[in-house]
Amino acid sequence: MREKIKRIAIVLNAVVLIALALIYQSHFLRSIDNLLLDYNMTEAKQGHPDEHIVVVAIDDESLQELGRFPWDRAVYPQFLDMINQPGSEPKAIAFDVLFNEESNADSDAAFAEGLSQYNNVILPVVGNTEGDVFNTITVNPKEWPEVYSLSKPIPTIADHVELAHINRVISNDAVIRQTWLKIRTKDGEVVPSLAYQAAKMYGADLSRYDALTDPNSEPGKKSARNTLTIDYQNVTSDFLTVGFSRVLNGEIDPSVFKDAIVLVGFTAVGLSDDAGQDSGTTPIEKNMKLVYVHANIVDQLLKGTLVHHTAVWIEVLAGLLLFALFILVPWRMKNIYSILVFLAVVAGILFGQYLYYQESTTVVKTADVILAITLAYLTNVSLKSYLESSQKSFVTRQFGRYISPDLVKQIVAQDIDIKLGGDSKNITILFLDIRGFTPLSEKLTPPELVDTLNTMFNMITETTLRNRGTIDKFIGDAAMILFNAPLDVENHAVMAVKTAYEIQQSMKKIRDEILERYGVEVNVGIGIHTGNVVVGNIGSYLRVDYTAIGDNVNIAARIESQTKKGQIHVSEHVHELAKDYFSFDEGEDRMFKGKSHPIRVYEVLGKLEGARALEEAAVSKAD
Repeated sequence: MREKIKRIAIVLNAVVLIALALIYQSHFLRSIDNLLLDYNMTEAKQGHPDEHIVVVAIDDESLQELGRFPWDRAVYPQFLDMINQPGSEPKAIAFDVLFNEESNADSDAAFAEGLSQYNNVILPVVGNTEGDVFNTITVNPKEWPEVYSLSKPIPTIADHVELAHINRVISNDAVIRQTWLKIRTKDGEVVPSLAYQAAKMYGADLSRYDALTDPNSEPGKKSARNTLTIDYQNVTSDFLTVGFSRVLNGEIDPSVFKDAIVLVGFTAVGLSDDAGQDSGTTPIEKNMKLVYVHANIVDQLLKGTLVHHTAVWIEVLAGLLLFALFILVPWRMKNIYSILVFLAVVAGILFGQYLYYQESTTVVKTADVILAITLAYLTNVSLKSYLESSQKSFVTRQFGRYISPDLVKQIVAQDIDIKLGGDSKNITILFLDIRGFTPLSEKLTPPELVDTLNTMFNMITETTLRNRGTIDKFIGDAAMILFNAPLDVENHAVMAVKTAYEIQQSMKKIRDEILERYGVEVNVGIGIHTGNVVVGNIGSYLRVDYTAIGDNVNIAARIESQTKKGQIHVSEHVHELAKDYFSFDEGEDRMFKGKSHPIRVYEVLGKLEGARALEEAAVSKAD
């Protein structure tokens, strides 16, 4: 038996090693390494940007004073005059604002004349790439991007300024972690990034980055990578920020801009779509305006820092050594001790890479290594357990005694470390019940019943997902749907009512078809409530489900239980949040089981203009 298990162990470990090699080559676990990098960077940030970086914000106050954006370009020469006061001129004024389309001819001419008076202005260009969306590049950051053309400012303006690109580089999880220091068109034109050009005009020593920006290097070589991992050290509030209108009105002391790098960009709420998607997710801030991304890059270039990455051969060697170690550990130690060693090593790897980053700003990719030791440990501890079980089974058979397979499975399952627990969160809960299902089931064969039920649930699922809801569970002919969990959903109460309304509208066609075909009327009753609940992985070590629990869940279920066919009932809280989007009746107080006070319930009657506007905005955003 032992020899047979030994041969199986050799084969399985070889198969696992091949699988690990394929996974490593596919970068399948890159997202985990990215999350670790984000955490390390968040913990390491200093929050002390270079004092010469100033952000001029196109903020809400500026919009109130100067009107809706885009503004008349005649305003910019005045702005440049105010910021270039004699003796207080900045080294660079970098606009994160596109001027690629002509506007009023006189205003364009005035802007061009204003720009001609100064030699410290940078305007952005956009490198057009395959699949370009919002000036964003999602490609392999180890090679130069394929830029087939440049979208530049109009010629009358471009002739008087320095040009720099503002293309974003995002990871597969839509986080901005890298930047292209330069882009190169197919015609060989090389354009630096906005931050790089600003730092260059400031006079910063950029020689440390020359190896990353050589446009004549061959693709694939280290010098051709042209990518810089952004060393985020500052959140938005760390940077000195002044409003555009305040500068224009002379309210800012000109000495603030002396020898500075001035970055002009959007910070106003709601400008992201109009201004070209001017915000994004970064490792240290979920929704950072892009002008502050540029500011972080400028700060990094001025300080001359680099985020280093460990060599591939070190990662591979470490993975192989630890893989071999955890082939031996399960066989040489008792299971209780081997698992402690396994956990200690995993914890040591995670803590070690964290400390190493804090000390040297060096990224150590550990996800593949942890996967290697995990698979090695699980494979071999499973084989060892199988061997021990086989031996025990052999002994028991000799004495006519049997060990229950179900009991063995239960014991094994209880040894798995499943993280339980949840968090308190304000969400909206929607309960749905199909009325008339019982008489329908009496008339249909099982295949017909399943097909009919699936038709309804498919419609419910599609409608829910379209409105960013989460199907918690289907229970027979009922469903529980969550909004704002696990992902945050803006206006989640409104989205829940919208979902319910669309389900009822879609049910009309299904109801008519069932009535015509089987002579049974089927309707849906829906109840909705908003409140704080506990959401998370809840259950036992044998079964864990992501769900919501709490009194507010029960209230939603009880509201649904009192609906009649085709009705949507909501609680008073939901009514307050959604009354600008949907019409309701006057409501009535109702008593529910387990409640000492009545709860006011409203019925949804129809859409208002606000709901239609919400729907149109969602469609526009999807397009």
